[in-house]
Amino acid sequence: MTDLIVTGNRARFLGRTFPVGIGRNGITTDKREGDGCTPAGVWRLMEGGYRADRTPEPRAPFPMYPVGPRDLWSDASGTPEYNHLVRAPYAPSHERLRRADPLYDIFVVTDWNWPVATAGKGSAIFVHCWRGPLRATAGCLAFRLDHLRWILARWTPRDRVVVRPQT
Repeated sequence: MTDLIVTGNRARFLGRTFPVGIGRNGITTDKREGDGCTPAGVWRLMEGGYRADRTPEPRAPFPMYPVGPRDLWSDASGTPEYNHLVRAPYAPSHERLRRADPLYDIFVVTDWNWPVATAGKGSAIFVHCWRGPLRATAGCLAFRLDHLRWILARWTPRDRVVVRPQT
């Protein structure tokens, strides 16, 4: 087993260190929907998506699907669809997966509060592309596109993401 260890704005994996964007309010052991924090803990990478019109399908040991214009992610914590893929039209609160910016050109769904979601514990905790060097996220982990591709190409089903609280 190999772990991707995240401490602050650095991640280590297979002997390499990568800069990583974390939540704008840091890392927390008490994640809440909309708090801007990255949850501390041990996660698995489950499945993902990519913009086929912008980038080739990444190599990964789990399903990667092309994202279409109707693909959304529910962040409406009082609904049965909370923290799951939904398709437009969808009236409750959601996030578009096909974005104008490059954040979700490649993204991976983690098992944080997924597939069985507890209302209010945080949705869409993804690993995705960053806005720029060490720019904060809403709670996800964000990597430079080439670094994310490198990590996913070497990922195995036994690997884990370990996010350690900041001291």
